Amino acid sequence: MTNADGAEYRQLHETVLDQLGSDIVAGVVAAGTRISADDVVTQYSVSRTVVREVVRVLESLGLLAVRRRVGITVLGEDHWNSLDPSVIRWKLAGPQRFEQLSSLSELRSGIEPLAARLAATRATPEQCGALTAAVIGMSSTSRAADTDAYLAHDSDFHRTLLAASGNPLLRAMSQIVVEVLEGRTRHSLMPHVAETEAIRLHGVVASSIQMGDPDAAEKAMRAIVTESATAVEQMKDEEDTRE
Repeated sequence: MTNADGAEYRQLHETVLDQLGSDIVAGVVAAGTRISADDVVTQYSVSRTVVREVVRVLESLGLLAVRRRVGITVLGEDHWNSLDPSVIRWKLAGPQRFEQLSSLSELRSGIEPLAARLAATRATPEQCGALTAAVIGMSSTSRAADTDAYLAHDSDFHRTLLAASGNPLLRAMSQIVVEVLEGRTRHSLMPHVAETEAIRLHGVVASSIQMGDPDAAEKAMRAIVTESATAVEQMKDEEDTRE
């Protein structure tokens, strides 16, 4: 397989995976539905090899079950690996994105304040510098908080924070948090101009960690998560009102 063929294969794989995964998570393809590999081949005009690999990935995520003489069956949400970044991304793209954001906010309230507390005694000088740089970047792009530039700095902050906790399990949660931030940007759930208080609180977290003050770092980080959850709830209320 040439490089060009490999790139085309990966693109086809990702396209079918994203579409079929999104449809299952959104309920377009309901739990209990039997899927024919031949139908997927026809629908997406791809090879059986691509379909086989897509099914394998979705099976590993708990979205599909493959059994001999039964075939491919769509599974319900109780079986999904709900912490996988792909599943999170698909849910954020679906009709229940606000419910998903609410659940993720609850998860963040449990892990990020703790990470900030731990980081205040474990962060390296380089990590302290990276947190400060991320806050400066957020501040410089705060008048376009719904763009990729602001998102990059915001993601750097939260990724560094979780790594600075010194706990490998908390660090492993960084992609989940980043998916939340990306989802809000991707689906127009970020304000165009960042809240001044949100920027200030990020700065407080960074400075508190640098000064080795775990109580202040945890308190400010909890306030950040609460502010984010409140903003999403307000957007949900506004959307419900429009409907």
